[in-house]
Amino acid sequence: MVRVVGSLPAMAATKMHADEVETDAALVRRLLAGQFPQWADLPIELVASYGTDHDIYRLGEHLSVRMPRIGWATDQAVKEREWLPKLAPHLPLALPVQLAMGKPAEGYPFDWSVYEWLAGDNANGTIDDLEQAAVDLAAFIAALRQIDTTGAHPRLPHRRGGPLIENDEGVRRSVAELGDRIDGKAALRSWQESLDAQVWDGPEVWVHGDLLPGNLLVVNGRLAAVIDFGTLNVGDPACDLQPAWNVFTGESRNRFRTELDVDEASWLRGRGWALAQAVNALPYYWDTNPGIVRQASHALQQVLAD
Repeated sequence: MVRVVGSLPAMAATKMHADEVETDAALVRRLLAGQFPQWADLPIELVASYGTDHDIYRLGEHLSVRMPRIGWATDQAVKEREWLPKLAPHLPLALPVQLAMGKPAEGYPFDWSVYEWLAGDNANGTIDDLEQAAVDLAAFIAALRQIDTTGAHPRLPHRRGGPLIENDEGVRRSVAELGDRIDGKAALRSWQESLDAQVWDGPEVWVHGDLLPGNLLVVNGRLAAVIDFGTLNVGDPACDLQPAWNVFTGESRNRFRTELDVDEASWLRGRGWALAQAVNALPYYWDTNPGIVRQASHALQQVLAD
């Protein structure tokens, strides 16, 4: 479901979380043999990615296996199984298709899942026309916002799409921890501008919550799919403006804003979400995930220059 970049050793990537679980291809094969033997003899290859909470294995030509590395990631497959079949018919880009859910076994403690393989590269430098991508992604976000939220689980505190003030303590703590690795004063000025923006008082809408380049798939230079709906929620639509600073620049950023008809207060809140995601990721992954650090650093630079 994400780009394969060369081959990796059998073990998973660098440990990022104190209590994460390691996986490897041999474990995946044992789990498949015990629960889905029809797929157990297919080739298995770890997918190179800078994702933070799952190991992804390509299974043959047409399938992938998602293995949570950490407890907080275990609800994603359940959420995607429930909601993606309902959302997909209304959206202009492809979504993941879950085929099966496995149970803990072989010493592995979490539920795991099998999906159809979605072809494509992530959106880091692979988009041919950023203005076209701005139109395409805006159409996806606009369509997502229009889908009926009946039956959606109530948003929990500190989840994507809530009031920015819920993130204030964490942002300030992360900025302090980063010290002179970033311009902390500029970051806090920008953050305060976002906090001071008028809060969202409209109806809650569906938000993906994590529209970063690694969760956007590109085929032949054009956006083709959106993946990783672990932060799917209902809340303030400004949360899904993060691509303005993570994907787009200059005219493409302006086009993205125009396509979504974003008012100033929403723009500031969206910028706040982009800043919060960046500064919270940087200290946590500084020594363990260079891909995330590059992406978050870029986003923070774009936010502070805005």
